[in-house]
Amino acid sequence: MTATMVRARHLITRTLDRHTHEQIDDAALVQEDGVITAIGAFEDLRRRYPDMAVLGDGGQVVLPGFVNSHHHVGLTPVQLGSPDMPLELWFITRLVCRNVNLRLDTLYSAFEMLASGVTTVQHIHGWIPGGLQDVENAANAVIGAYEEIGMRVSYSFALRDQNRLVYQADQDFVASLPEPLREPMARHFARFHMSLDDNFDLFRHLRSRHLGKERVRVQLAPANLHWCSDAALARLGEMSASENIPMHMHLLETAFQKEYAARRGGCTAVEYIDRFGLVTKNLTLGHGVWLSEKDIDRLAEAGACVCHNCSSNFRLRSGIAPLNRLEARGVTTAIGTDEAGINDDRDMLQEMRMVLRAHRTPGIGDEVPTMQQVLRMATAGGARTTAFEGRIGTLEVGRAADLVMIDWHQVAWPFLDDEMPVLDAVLQRAKTGGVRATMVAGEVLYQEGRFTRLDQDAVLKALHEDLSKALADDEVERRKLSKALLPHVQRFYSGYFDPSRHQPFYRQSSLV
Repeated sequence: MTATMVRARHLITRTLDRHTHEQIDDAALVQEDGVITAIGAFEDLRRRYPDMAVLGDGGQVVLPGFVNSHHHVGLTPVQLGSPDMPLELWFITRLVCRNVNLRLDTLYSAFEMLASGVTTVQHIHGWIPGGLQDVENAANAVIGAYEEIGMRVSYSFALRDQNRLVYQADQDFVASLPEPLREPMARHFARFHMSLDDNFDLFRHLRSRHLGKERVRVQLAPANLHWCSDAALARLGEMSASENIPMHMHLLETAFQKEYAARRGGCTAVEYIDRFGLVTKNLTLGHGVWLSEKDIDRLAEAGACVCHNCSSNFRLRSGIAPLNRLEARGVTTAIGTDEAGINDDRDMLQEMRMVLRAHRTPGIGDEVPTMQQVLRMATAGGARTTAFEGRIGTLEVGRAADLVMIDWHQVAWPFLDDEMPVLDAVLQRAKTGGVRATMVAGEVLYQEGRFTRLDQDAVLKALHEDLSKALADDEVERRKLSKALLPHVQRFYSGYFDPSRHQPFYRQSSLV
């Protein structure tokens, strides 16, 4: 049996409501075989367990490990040559991205996440060329990388069976292009062989292979309304309901997606997927920027969740999600860094501050995010969006020993008034350089700037060398195709909707 006592100057175990949390000073917790078995005053626990190894010297703040509830890739699009653009055009520029080694790429972002206190990641995978076996191999490479470094992963492969590049049928889009572009575009689409049946077989294969693993779960992921046919939506709803499987779905990220839903079903996107039984407690919506008041009420009624990807929404000009409205209705919310945060990395401490600051609407009311709310989004709220719910997200006896230790000296130096609450100081001042340790299932994976299982420098050197080789033929063709397609896609979306008919909450009122 492995056992560790984790000592804390301040132990923040969980949030209680928007304004209060549970904090124990001069405290400790005991983990045995990855499970918390005791919490209390350090001196009391030290007397009970005099010979137990102690992690921490009493100068750290200990919090539940953070959950990155919406994540996709390692190297960022910017690193791979795709600049930030409006989402619908960004899909075109993403064609330039390199063929990366999935193990090395996944480890790259895992290093960044662990170093900022992330212990669990919701990895939403997609766009893998080939057939079922190719995609399954790729999925297992990603899951294997997380297992190698020791993080928890809730993995899903995004199901797409239509409209793979613009909000139009693939064959119609190809036909709309000038003759010289039709064959290259058709050839690109032909690289992806997964049928609808294959997608469900993939889910079953992955779930069977990883069943029973402490740190791996497999979920469903309808990619987005425009990417899923009615047949796909129906089957996803049926499987989620019959087997109680969580789903994570991009939805209403942009005004173009809101317009697409109106054209497709004469209703909102939430109303449309509700027809197929998707709006349940098993559903998490990624983004949800363009939700209506009625949509929010329905999500609250169903017990669904929304993952807020604040930096991504800013970077891709998607808008500002109605977080204050969602919170007021009691919708469970979480935080995701998506492709990359505002600093082009996966720094969860920075992302939490983005969420805290972006929704501070003018006035003196109590509708803006609080410290406790943001912490809950990054911990228990995030846990709720994964298949680890009930296992992670708080530090309680019987829960997994997933936690982050932050140096109080880094937060408080050179001065911090005693009147400043500990949680306020941590969320507003803690930096990744102050993360002293990150623990998952009782195992320290990151400590004092080093990773315990892997040599970060060696992995990054291998990643650099892998991408230093010459472009493959398909990479060269996709780069040419991306540049040639962009003006045609711009024309497709030009005049797609009347902006006056699509006003987000941050323009409709002050309650963002």
